[in-house]
Amino acid sequence: EQLGATPVVADALDATAVGRAISEAEPDVVAHQLTELSDLGSMRNFEKTFAGNARLRSEGTDNLLSASRAAGVRRFVAQCWAGFVFVDGPPRQRVSEDEPLGAVPHPTFRRALAADRHLEHVVTGAGWMDGIVLRYGGFYGPGTTISLVPPGSQSEMVRRRQFPIVGNGDGYSSFIHVDDAASATVAAIERGRPGIYHIADDEPARQSEWLPGLAASLGAKPPMRVPVWVARLLAGPAAVAIMTRSSGVSNAKAKRELDWQPVYASWRDGFVHGLR
Repeated sequence: EQLGATPVVADALDATAVGRAISEAEPDVVAHQLTELSDLGSMRNFEKTFAGNARLRSEGTDNLLSASRAAGVRRFVAQCWAGFVFVDGPPRQRVSEDEPLGAVPHPTFRRALAADRHLEHVVTGAGWMDGIVLRYGGFYGPGTTISLVPPGSQSEMVRRRQFPIVGNGDGYSSFIHVDDAASATVAAIERGRPGIYHIADDEPARQSEWLPGLAASLGAKPPMRVPVWVARLLAGPAAVAIMTRSSGVSNAKAKRELDWQPVYASWRDGFVHGLR
């Protein structure tokens, strides 16, 4: 409100309520940033953790698209995630938006991945407006799970040495500071062409590299290492797949086509200077 915005409260899964809210707002652009993630610190019950989010990515997206079309919206920008990027073969550091994704690494991913692919398909396939999907890297910075002010849940796990390196830590992660994610979103709203964009920094890193770096920036002891079979028992198969089999993403398209540059080009700098 201090910035001149008018807040509206509505149930995203109620098509009538969403239609009313969009109709009354009369927007030119809709930015779909809906999420429902109960506890990212616990991945053991992956399906439960991501169940609400999957509904927002599927039913919620459909409701917003229907309401946006009725209201004559010309551009629709939707968030997705670059954390579920799995390719056939060994993990790769940089995967582009055009490359096909591999098989689902474990059945627990099916619902969440199906919802993400649904969102990407219906948004980019809507011919009546410019549909843009932003696959964000893992957020860090104030207000996220990796932060110092207030302390984020993942930061606290790292401090307590409850976030171990799994196996060889071969899985890649792509990160983005929340301020850089915001600037990329504005760029997409103002000048993005229809399609999918990876919004991440320049340096996807293996878990064996970024996790010790985060621990050092927090003043914590180095993370412990645990075998894959132990991690599977303690954290569940989904967490193990992300830590050992996920690939990173290339941000080249976003930088080129959105004329965008992240302030924190690497998590190495961001984890030191961007957590407050």
